[in-house]
Amino acid sequence: MNHSIKNIIGFYFFLLPSTVIAQNSAQHNKAIDTYVQKLGSFDTLNMGTIAAIVTKPFQERKDKARAIFDWIAFNISYDTKAGRSGITEKNSATDVLLYRKAVGLGYASLFQDMCSSVNIRCLIPDGFAKLNPDQINETSPEINHSWAVVQLGQSPEEWFYVDPTWGSGYTDADCKVFTRSFNDVYFFADKSIFNLQHYPDNEGWKLGPAPKTRKDFFALPIYKAAAYEFKLTSANPANGHLKVKAGQLQNLVFKMDSAAVISKITLLRTDGKKQKEEPAKYSFVNGTLKITCKFEEGNSNQFTVKVNGKELISYLIEVE
Repeated sequence: MNHSIKNIIGFYFFLLPSTVIAQNSAQHNKAIDTYVQKLGSFDTLNMGTIAAIVTKPFQERKDKARAIFDWIAFNISYDTKAGRSGITEKNSATDVLLYRKAVGLGYASLFQDMCSSVNIRCLIPDGFAKLNPDQINETSPEINHSWAVVQLGQSPEEWFYVDPTWGSGYTDADCKVFTRSFNDVYFFADKSIFNLQHYPDNEGWKLGPAPKTRKDFFALPIYKAAAYEFKLTSANPANGHLKVKAGQLQNLVFKMDSAAVISKITLLRTDGKKQKEEPAKYSFVNGTLKITCKFEEGNSNQFTVKVNGKELISYLIEVE
């Protein structure tokens, strides 16, 4: 370990005890994030050494797992070419560290191995994720994603979802460009929302309330990352494929955090390569967001509800 790394670890080891006892968990997590981000990429170090360095200042297993999640998010890129083709080769932890890119399986494998090296039990569910409305009501989908479950105790209540892939950033609709964008909602994620975005191929990996069947899962709208921020608990319509009459007013109703501050609602409409975003009429009272809109187009398209400029939920719509 070089002198600069020792200095960084020493500085944050001194800083963090005051944060550990802080009442604000967001500040505590931010301190971990800042520590890890300053460490850098460790291009010449092996997996075990990296895991030891990033977790060294922390005693709690949750904090160690957070540090590992952070390091992967800051240093591993999504492999868009492999993602488009469905190829999962070269996605072992060793390969991911060598090439610094991965698909879901690679992200989860690296996270699992780094956790295991510091005595955190972590397993990998494989399954399905919907990324765009074209996937709504798919009847014969192939497994297309992997994530992690961290087990801090024997009870399922002490098992937690982690998606290091989605925590690292996002791709464009064609999966050609990856944009790194750290998103910690996918660390120890809200189980109810996570289950609206992920469906395991093994029923035993469902933690908390979840769609009963794979068919039910694929019938849902596409829940976006902002669903965590606004604590979205229900959507009406609950079905992701809507058939509406042209020019007829439609009501969309969402239950969310009553303390949310909403300044703007827009609808992003997509028809092929064309997109149009426009303000929507809405009310927000006691945690109920009601949007009134209508659709004039005469063909099938997609639309996304955006809250304060952030994507909340997407539908496939057919205008008759």
